[in-house]
Amino acid sequence: MSVLVAPDKFKGSLTAAEVASAVAAGLADVHPALAVRTLPVADGGDGTVDAAVAAGFRRVRVPARGPTGAPVTASYAVRGDTAVVELAEASGLHRLPGALAPLTATSAGTGDVLAAAVLAGCRRIVLGVGGSACTDGGAGMLAALGARLLDAAGRDLPPGGAALSRLASLNLSEVDLSGVDIELASDVDNPLHGPRGAASVYGPQKGATPDDVATLDAALRNWASVAGPEFAERPGAGAAGGVGFAAMAVLGARMRPGIELLLDLLGFDAALTGASLVITGEGSLDEQTLSGKAPAGVARAAAAKGIPCVAVSGRCQLSSVELAEAGISAAYALTDLEPDPARCMAEAAPLLRRLAHRVAVDYFSLSR
Repeated sequence: MSVLVAPDKFKGSLTAAEVASAVAAGLADVHPALAVRTLPVADGGDGTVDAAVAAGFRRVRVPARGPTGAPVTASYAVRGDTAVVELAEASGLHRLPGALAPLTATSAGTGDVLAAAVLAGCRRIVLGVGGSACTDGGAGMLAALGARLLDAAGRDLPPGGAALSRLASLNLSEVDLSGVDIELASDVDNPLHGPRGAASVYGPQKGATPDDVATLDAALRNWASVAGPEFAERPGAGAAGGVGFAAMAVLGARMRPGIELLLDLLGFDAALTGASLVITGEGSLDEQTLSGKAPAGVARAAAAKGIPCVAVSGRCQLSSVELAEAGISAAYALTDLEPDPARCMAEAAPLLRRLAHRVAVDYFSLSR
């Protein structure tokens, strides 16, 4: 008997590797002879670099700019000439030093990390675009790669999405990523602007007021008119505050569902060999899970091999029918053991270990 434990993170509580370790320990408590393999996963958001490192990539730390321009140390993962770059490493909400900055936050740090990976010789870049603090259409990322964004007087624009309303021209003469293949890992299919665009849908999560949303949406429209209007409506152009748009319009990036791309990169199919059960999970199993989040992707890949899949989570808001449609046979939530959400967050690892006891009993007919 063999089990593959392939969870995403429990956001704000445990990394994907910590989730996998707790589950593996719980299974071993009940059945020490059970063969358990762990493969932490991610879908392009926070934790993508960590998942790649857990799968054998090497972590490389580099200096970069955070969303407000303050210096941070970010990292990417590398194996051979392939780099995994996680936007949230430099440009994520958790990198804000204090208050949110919806109008001025920049994706420049992501460009810093990309530039470092290219300079190191990487020729395939997987760019995970989740957890962004900015709505600058990827302008900061391009500026860090050598682009110049100029107003009508020929002056460089300041950072942030709001400034794009004054954009008159874009000079790309110093941007050179020739020979570099960029793939976007994202589960977002929003266009750049409009009612489903980056500002309207995700701006409020980054602190944007209704007036800010209107300002940013108009600025993104102007940005698209200069940088590539034909790309603005493409699915995923609105990912990470419009970084998806800039990557596709200027860098020639291709979009793929985040979990699908990451599973390929992490060698998930090979890890499935011989498994009789797959255990996946994330902090909250809810409607977003069904829209291409990691557990749904893991379950789909397991089902393609005829292997049953169950999920562990902090809480589960999906019905048994919804779980079954996602390919998940059963869900086990920390709230089944501890109804207090605060304690679930604080004591996630020991509770998850206990939860794994139930999985072992249910699926391997073992006694405690």
